[in-house]
Amino acid sequence: MKKILNDPEYYVPEMLKGVLAAHPGRLKAAGNDEHCIVRADAPRQGKVGIVTGGGSGHLPVFLGYVGRGLLDGCAVGDVFASPSVDQMYEVTRAVHGGAGVLHLFGNYGGDVMNFAAAADQAAMEDDIEVATVLVADDVASAPPERAAHRRGVAGMVYAFKAAGARAEEMATLAEVKAAAEHALANTRSMGVALSPCTVPQVGKPTFTLGDNEMEIGMGIHGEQGIARTNLQTADKITEQLVEAILKDIDLAGSQVTVMLNSLGATPLEELYIMYHHVLKIFEAHRIEVYRPYIGRFATSMEMAGASITIMKLDAELKRLLDAPATSPFFDNSQYV
Repeated sequence: MKKILNDPEYYVPEMLKGVLAAHPGRLKAAGNDEHCIVRADAPRQGKVGIVTGGGSGHLPVFLGYVGRGLLDGCAVGDVFASPSVDQMYEVTRAVHGGAGVLHLFGNYGGDVMNFAAAADQAAMEDDIEVATVLVADDVASAPPERAAHRRGVAGMVYAFKAAGARAEEMATLAEVKAAAEHALANTRSMGVALSPCTVPQVGKPTFTLGDNEMEIGMGIHGEQGIARTNLQTADKITEQLVEAILKDIDLAGSQVTVMLNSLGATPLEELYIMYHHVLKIFEAHRIEVYRPYIGRFATSMEMAGASITIMKLDAELKRLLDAPATSPFFDNSQYV
């Protein structure tokens, strides 16, 4: 294992201390725990607080979207591990400005269980109204009839964006929740892995792929995909990812936003090669790109590979997508 680290046991705490030290005017720790990251101006009175959480190893997800027009707080777990109930509860308390709190996070068992317990604790001990929305956008992880069982991947960024924009408008908790649900109902993702990654505390790759192999539909923690094949050209990979999404949601004649996301090691050059072919596929289906997002948005340590996320747009989603949003890791004005 070759990584720039000290003691693997302190990989996450040292990273979080570095993040907080680098952005003191924008982020702070809640409850003297660096695993509880909130906006420096939290709580904002009268504003719905939006909280996410999940394991480390995915930057910018999750903590990278704590910022204006996005999230108010994030509970950070160890690499690929859920944060604790206490950490989720502490973040929920820290961002509560009297208008309730939305828990918005990926559909993973540990996170679901711990966030539910944190929500119950916040309601009982602090009288905080908490609503929950699960992100489940990965079409490879379950068929349409079992869509509620799908994993949450890069599509959560669009949910953060929509919910965050409504919260900045001082919408109610029900309205902020509805915005997240509306975004997710129109969002689908599909990915491909070309290489594994290594969790520092484990010291060996999370799975194996041959030198000339790739896996379509693999999850961001190395969850099994739907097909392992020989490495294919960029155009053929792109076609498989996009066509899987097109089979799951009717996009013909629509305006969309599309996200080309590196899983960590894949360089931007390769994402732009993919985007070039995405546009050709879209032209055949009369799909118009309103706003593309190309870069690293939800990664898996140093995994090579990419995902494509598409959100079908209407007037309201376009408005929320266009709203200003900024964090130390994300600036919406870049993506036009």
